[in-house]
Amino acid sequence: MDIFLTVLLAVQILSALVMTGLILMQHGKGADMGAAFGSGSSGSLFGATGSANFLSRSTSALAVVFFVSTLALAYFGTSKPRSGSSVLEGASVPAAQQIPGAAPAEGAGQIPAPSAPATVPGPAQIPAK
Repeated sequence: MDIFLTVLLAVQILSALVMTGLILMQHGKGADMGAAFGSGSSGSLFGATGSANFLSRSTSALAVVFFVSTLALAYFGTSKPRSGSSVLEGASVPAAQQIPGAAPAEGAGQIPAPSAPATVPGPAQIPAK
């Protein structure tokens, strides 16, 4: 399963990179006006309008591949795990890392409460210097 996800991720990355390159190679809508005044686009590899059709169809095909791989990665990434147990179920928290005031974990050593409340010395109990 891991090999399949790795191949699917590689397909997604490659399709994204090639699609970015194809989008950057395409001419904008304003470039057609320059071709009317003798810009040299008719001497291109695909002819005057052939490159636009080839690039746009290639871009749309790669966009479909990209979105299908994205949906497949999202589906496999959110699918439920095969084992019903959690990774953290067997973990134990040491007593030193427990939050003060929180209920102690099962089996943790408890500190006994003091038998009498602590007294704060008043002004009469403080010795003079």
